[in-house]
Amino acid sequence: MLPTLDGVTHTFVDLPGLRMHVTEAGSGEPVLMLHDFLQHWWEWRDVIPTVAQHYRVICPDLRGAGWTDAPRDGYTADQLLADLLALLDALNLDRVRLIAHDWSGIVVYLLCLQHPERVRDHVSIAIPPPYIDFDGAMMRSLLRHAWFNLVVPVPGLGPWALRGWLTRHLLTGFTTGLSDEDREIFAERARQPERALAGSALYRHFIQPTGTAMLRGKYKDQRLTTRTLVLLGADDPNVRLEFLHGYEPYVDDLRIEVVDEASHFVVDDQPAEVTKRVMEFFGR
Repeated sequence: MLPTLDGVTHTFVDLPGLRMHVTEAGSGEPVLMLHDFLQHWWEWRDVIPTVAQHYRVICPDLRGAGWTDAPRDGYTADQLLADLLALLDALNLDRVRLIAHDWSGIVVYLLCLQHPERVRDHVSIAIPPPYIDFDGAMMRSLLRHAWFNLVVPVPGLGPWALRGWLTRHLLTGFTTGLSDEDREIFAERARQPERALAGSALYRHFIQPTGTAMLRGKYKDQRLTTRTLVLLGADDPNVRLEFLHGYEPYVDDLRIEVVDEASHFVVDDQPAEVTKRVMEFFGR
């Protein structure tokens, strides 16, 4: 069932090869909010009301998620970036502010690098800039806490796990901020067979190869000129402040802040604090 929120409208936007579900609230300068893996527009339920008092808030469900189409292909960096650009064009948005969580933040970094004229400001949640150096402690933490990265991309195994126990684990083990009702709102969509296939494909064709490319320095020949705020959960075992180094020579205006009492699902754990930091960063 599609959840509802006061003041939020729902539309479907036809993009090349994809029908995308988009929610909107408020008016003014546009702010796009992009969700994390297993989630959809509902991630922003506690952020939308305040931000929409000052901005036009746009929360799409990205390819394969929520109520957007879940085709079997198209989960590459090039296509995901093309989806985002097509959405901006379809909504006649020349330049936007963006807030993105985890993997969608990688797409936004690519947008900032390749089309900086389209992005005014960027808030990146639980994802570092694409220039971090290899860190042994981070790798050990990933092997311990993010072992599922080895499961999700595997054809057959990944979709099977996402249809059941793994989705429950991920929506329980990395957040204290989800109610049973909200957890089920996310899980009900993510467990659908076509979306489980999409989630596995996303890891296989985008998250894993792009993450590896970041660690190998692929993007160090491109400078991040977009003004950027990175928010990390203090209790996130995999993306910790002490793991992030080596990015400084490649950015013009980037700062990293830590949100206390939050793990990986920072927005769900501390929505009021995230909203406060975002509004301050935007100058409100």
